[in-house]
Amino acid sequence: MSTTESAADNGVNVQALLDARNALTDAPEAAEFTWRATNEWLRGTHSKTTIQQYSGLGADHEHKSVFSYNADHPEVFASEDLAPTPVEFLLVGLASCLTAGVAAVAQNRGIQLESVKATVEGDMNILGILGADPEVRNGYKNIRVNFEIEADADADDIAALVAQSQKRSAVFDALTNPTNVTVTVS
Repeated sequence: MSTTESAADNGVNVQALLDARNALTDAPEAAEFTWRATNEWLRGTHSKTTIQQYSGLGADHEHKSVFSYNADHPEVFASEDLAPTPVEFLLVGLASCLTAGVAAVAQNRGIQLESVKATVEGDMNILGILGADPEVRNGYKNIRVNFEIEADADADDIAALVAQSQKRSAVFDALTNPTNVTVTVS
């Protein structure tokens, strides 16, 4: 059975992904994407981020819906705790990206998933972000991802799904490799 004629149905259109990969290999300039998010301060440490537009395939695009996310800090930071913290959103991005990859790789390999659960934890010493100790890093010291996966595959095949997902994850790459970030004021 070929990978495109898989009996597995995890809801991933692998053929479309493979076709896109082939098309973009022949036109690499179309593979350049710019993702956008706009954030607006509301009050205190509370802000709202909106995601609507992105560019790729040589054109600007709009999502079918506008996506909005609130962020805040907890009461222990003298804030109102109206939403998750920005560092928690980072964990959401990592878990979501890796889980999507597991589903896509499983579909491509003909593995039927029954359930996938990722638990992500990050350790951080907040003395850095509070300015109390300039020697303490502001970001995470460690991030751990644990998957619980039930599928019609053995443990080695499931481990290979996770490994391939990790290898192709844009969020995992952004967290584990230096990324140039430029901040300007208009």
